[in-house]
Amino acid sequence: MSDNVYIPKLSKIFEIKEEVTGARAIKTFRTQFVENNGFSHKCGQCAMLSVFGKGESMISISSTPLVKDYLQFSILKTGRVTSALHEMQEGDVIGVRGPYGNNFPLEKWKGKNLIFIGGGIGLAPIWSVLQTALAKKADYGKLSLFYGSRTSQDIVYKEDLKELKNDITVHLSIDQKEKEWEEYVGFVPLNVLDKKPSPKNAVAITCGPPIMIKFVIQNLEALGFKDDQIYTTVENKMKCGIGKCGRCNIGMHYVCKDGPVYSWAELKKLPQEY
Repeated sequence: MSDNVYIPKLSKIFEIKEEVTGARAIKTFRTQFVENNGFSHKCGQCAMLSVFGKGESMISISSTPLVKDYLQFSILKTGRVTSALHEMQEGDVIGVRGPYGNNFPLEKWKGKNLIFIGGGIGLAPIWSVLQTALAKKADYGKLSLFYGSRTSQDIVYKEDLKELKNDITVHLSIDQKEKEWEEYVGFVPLNVLDKKPSPKNAVAITCGPPIMIKFVIQNLEALGFKDDQIYTTVENKMKCGIGKCGRCNIGMHYVCKDGPVYSWAELKKLPQEY
């Protein structure tokens, strides 16, 4: 039974942080494997989280692989499993299996300027690669982050973003004007177009709502970024994680094992089903 890929490893939640409240609540969970039989992961990979009696859901691993003591998951409350996760307490045990998918090619990006572009909960899938690049800052050029949400209350990692401003350029935005908001007002793609990051020796990494990604890529192209300079993730519903059920396929491609990370050059060759 120990070789059964569908059997999760037990992992204890030791820290829960409430990121966003309200109808679109987001919580960040840190977990440690109960037995020292966990796994290491790469930036961009996912794990299947199980709430026993409720089901399981594929979630991006938002912690850097450089941290070996725990895995971090930032989860938007949207359905049965994620709602059950939001009801859990520190000390509760969940199931974790993985890691699944490919990864961001950080080794190929050494010496390049990295531009991270996230929207809403879409910051979580790129947080691991951002934290890894920051920890190895000498290996890369300039690091910068564009991040936006609907309102200032919907911003995730608020405290981390404040600290991050001491190390890299951070451009924050919200969709509509608020009384005390002093940064950009408007959608993330417009903020990118307004600030005009240079495509010279650069890679742009983006994740967020599909409509945001669409216009981010469009605006990056307008700024001169080539297809192989743009990377994103595809968030198709993933059920098995190993390319067996076919739930996440794009044509003959399986996002759970062939993705979720794609360059725009790769993604353009796939059927436009995502």
